[in-house]
Amino acid sequence: MGAGPYGGGAQPTRALAAAAAGCSRCKRSGTERTRIAHTLTADTSDPSELVCPILTMAPGEKIKAKIKKNLPVTGPQAPNIKELMQWYCLNTNTHGCRRIVVSRGRLRRLLWILFTLTAVALIFWQCALLISSFYTVSVSIKVHFQKLDFPAVTICNINPYKYSAVRHLLADLEQETRAALKTLYGFSEITSRKRREAQSWSSVRKGTDPKFLNLAPLMAFEKGDTGKARDFFTGRKRKVNARIIHKASDVMHIHNSKEVVGFQLCSNDTSDCAVYTFSSGVNAIQEWYKLHYMNIMAQVSQEKKINMSYSADELLVTCFFDGVSCDARNFTLFHHPMYGNCYTFNNRQNETILSTSMGGSEFGLQVILYINEEEYNPFLVSSTGAKVIIHRQDEYPFVEDVGTEIETAMATSIGMHLTESFKLSDPYSQCTEDWSDVQITNIYNATYSLQICLHSCFQAKMVENCGCAQYSQPLPRGADYCNYQQHPNWMYCYYQLHQAFVREELGCQSVCKEACSFKEWTLTTSLAQWPSEVSEKWLLSILTWDQSQQIKKKLNKTDLAKLLIFYKDLNQRSIMENPANSIEQLLSNIGGQLGLWMSCSVVCVIEIIEVFFIDSLSIIARHQWHKAKGWWARRRAPACPEAPRAPQGRDNPSLDIDDDLPTFTSALSLPPAPGSQVPGTPPPRYNTLRLERAFSSQLTDTQVPAES
Repeated sequence: MGAGPYGGGAQPTRALAAAAAGCSRCKRSGTERTRIAHTLTADTSDPSELVCPILTMAPGEKIKAKIKKNLPVTGPQAPNIKELMQWYCLNTNTHGCRRIVVSRGRLRRLLWILFTLTAVALIFWQCALLISSFYTVSVSIKVHFQKLDFPAVTICNINPYKYSAVRHLLADLEQETRAALKTLYGFSEITSRKRREAQSWSSVRKGTDPKFLNLAPLMAFEKGDTGKARDFFTGRKRKVNARIIHKASDVMHIHNSKEVVGFQLCSNDTSDCAVYTFSSGVNAIQEWYKLHYMNIMAQVSQEKKINMSYSADELLVTCFFDGVSCDARNFTLFHHPMYGNCYTFNNRQNETILSTSMGGSEFGLQVILYINEEEYNPFLVSSTGAKVIIHRQDEYPFVEDVGTEIETAMATSIGMHLTESFKLSDPYSQCTEDWSDVQITNIYNATYSLQICLHSCFQAKMVENCGCAQYSQPLPRGADYCNYQQHPNWMYCYYQLHQAFVREELGCQSVCKEACSFKEWTLTTSLAQWPSEVSEKWLLSILTWDQSQQIKKKLNKTDLAKLLIFYKDLNQRSIMENPANSIEQLLSNIGGQLGLWMSCSVVCVIEIIEVFFIDSLSIIARHQWHKAKGWWARRRAPACPEAPRAPQGRDNPSLDIDDDLPTFTSALSLPPAPGSQVPGTPPPRYNTLRLERAFSSQLTDTQVPAES
């Protein structure tokens, strides 16, 4: 046996056992106590050094360690998601989660899981309903009685230009139109007007090819046979290789005639053609004539067209507003490409807007208009009268879209009710206040409206695809009106774009939005014969005398029309949209649902966000980071033979009996640490048992007294 420094094997073993047992005051687990005992066995050579670490701490450090030991592990400090969720369920204020953990029995725990999940589902459902209802609006209607501003009133003659002024421009077109009518229906136009009787058929240039019928040939198709058509000019049948586009309604039932009339349009290289057919020859002739009419008038300057149309003094015979006389000076010229000279009353002249103080026809606008039917173009318009549109002062008058026609020899009374509408913009609706969020260039000098946006979009598509602008709308900057001389392909291009616009293929309907605020006048129209038979003689005589300087003929009632526009009452109706719910109401309702189903508050919601998102993500990120660090360390470590694993205290089976405190027996069974010198029992020194020499003297206090 080898000799050790302690002079015996029992002494260090007892010291190890005492040190391991003394660490029971550290309140450590059995595994940790075993590890401490093994460490002391392996590394300590002096029994005086076998002291528990906590026993060597200062008093303050002992208190901190004890508090840290007793506190539960929370938040990102938890080792895994399972312990984090267990801590949350034990400490949260939502009662359902707590009952899942503390309930005894699988059935009861399962029921609490079902109740909690059902409550969470109901919360999500109710909150979704509340959020969706947040974007709804409530409509309120208010009626105000006050003095109202009178709207702007634009008046146009249905016939845009005097026939006598444009006859020389349209002579060839009219001759070809009459020739087509004679070829199709076998009769010549019969008129009673002297100016039309003077028009001789001999003026038609014989032996020359028709100009307009070659550009867009008029054709008649037999019913069911679209491969062949009869040409209006030659009267012979010809083969047609083109797409047939029928311009009749697909919804309304239309009587099927024996022949279908239309005209053909082709592109520049004539490789792509389309035939536009109509259910009636009247519609086909008027559409064909209008197409060439726009082509001719597009080449006439604006100044000449204004001179060829009606002046304000010619159109307006009398004027009366709110009990005060007015005249042509109260009207502003507005030239429309398809309606000629139009005149707007109350168009904010001198930055003032006229208003009316009373309701009724006596306090509105009263005018008598001179229509002059003899100057009408027979093929361009088929009705007689004027067109009126009521609009805001800063709004463009779309006469061709929303105008109201008034008849001759009649008194037309238009009663108005004003309605103002205010809509909520995004996110409640897709309306817009101005052009800021609409990617369309405004070609009108007016405020935003849906009609202006759609027309501006179509004009932009015309300029982009056809190289010119549609004649019936305002001219965009840097563009020209379409005409055949400069743009030979414009007719075909125009009809192709128009078909695409109707089918909503140009994208204008998806880009343009409705205006958020607008004024609308609800109109009620009534008619009466004017002038009456008993007053016709004297009334027409006085009007003829009043207009003798402008009109060089005697007036008759078919040349005149009377118009009355007024407020029926001064009640202004305002329709306003308001949010159905405010932010405060939404939060209050959501809080009520949380408290009803989960006994939860805003603090609980913040706690859920912290635990389920911040803490959980932190734990996952920490685990991934440790994995990455381990992978990187293994990759950079040099290749070497694997060393034998050092035995640890937890690997000793004699110490894994239970979690009780180490005893003297378990301390004796600790294996020696590898690579260290284990102290053994030294061999006995037998010479210490021999008496080498006698004591030389005896101590005085140890001497035995002599027996007497």
